[in-house]
Amino acid sequence: MNVPAIDDGGGHVRLRLDIAYDGTDFAGWAVQAGHRTVAGVLDEALSTVFRTPVRLHAAGRTDTGVHATGQVAHVDVPAEALPHAYPRAPRRAEPEFLPLVRRLGRFLPVDVRVRQISRAPKGFDARFSALRRHYIYRLTTAPYGAEPDQARYVTVWPRELDVEAMTAASRELLGLHDFAAFCRQREGATTIRDLQRLDWSRDGYAITAQVSADAFCWSMVRSLVGALLAVGEHRRTAAWCRDLLKVTSRSSDFAAAPAHGLTLVGVDYPPEDQLEARVLITRDLRSRTDD
Repeated sequence: MNVPAIDDGGGHVRLRLDIAYDGTDFAGWAVQAGHRTVAGVLDEALSTVFRTPVRLHAAGRTDTGVHATGQVAHVDVPAEALPHAYPRAPRRAEPEFLPLVRRLGRFLPVDVRVRQISRAPKGFDARFSALRRHYIYRLTTAPYGAEPDQARYVTVWPRELDVEAMTAASRELLGLHDFAAFCRQREGATTIRDLQRLDWSRDGYAITAQVSADAFCWSMVRSLVGALLAVGEHRRTAAWCRDLLKVTSRSSDFAAAPAHGLTLVGVDYPPEDQLEARVLITRDLRSRTDD
């Protein structure tokens, strides 16, 4: 068995959870009183298993209706509660927390799954250790709409889209910028982000955007897609997209794309010996500059 990863506060073991969910019937990730949320459902299940209140911290707090196949979270479990994760008669030669994964599979509703659990390495923080997040946005321009088995995950777009124009406009947005025009405001939160990838592809009626950044602010991905859809319909130009980077607050010139087309598909982390350094860098919030 591995040596426990004890939190700096002492007496806690930090676990990493890899999570997938269908966001259709959730009011987003974050716990909200009176609403069904992904974190709320998972916190309740984990607290039941460990017989003590615990709280998850995620790499990205997805919005209402947004899905995930590659969400990552961590939870700090009191050391004395950890034995509740183990079966009374453990099977030989299987991963330490596979029994807990199985047990959560019975506890949790069908629209959220914990795919894997492991002991977090020293310095790991699901949010602040992350190097980048990856999202996919899916659309279809098919005249009959989305295929039935994809209807919850694909946005039906009723007009033709010029993917080449959207690609050209996307290039104008790459790099380290203030994305205030694309973000719903949170008090005290920065809107400066490093947008590392924004690619479009078409396969028949299916159109897919792949979006990666060091982090995303509230509604940023859906807003980027919404603005680029206006370009794809030839209602706006690539220059208009570029000029949005000069705007200092959420723009009303376009609407965010519907939530259900968006899926968080992955989170990247540095090597274990760089985790603590990454946390320090991430916590050093960027501030607006004049250039």
